[in-house]
Amino acid sequence: VRLLDPATAELTRVFVHEGLRGRGGAALLVAAAEDAARALGAGRIVLDTRTDLVEARALYARLGYAETAPHNDDRYAEHWFRKELVN
Repeated sequence: VRLLDPATAELTRVFVHEGLRGRGGAALLVAAAEDAARALGAGRIVLDTRTDLVEARALYARLGYAETAPHNDDRYAEHWFRKELVN
């Protein structure tokens, strides 16, 4: 997690080893990242991902992230998400 501005944090990566996927670890990692963003004072968190990462996009949607307009011009980004953080 890094701050893009005082109110916006960016989740830069979520990685779960292939042999450990499907056990809820990714949701726990995202929750920890959201907690870290709140601790930094952010009121929202954004992220980007690729089209081929179907499971990741489903995870973010399930966790309350909404697809939104691009917030960066990363050459690998094809989908952008945002979530408002509540304390």
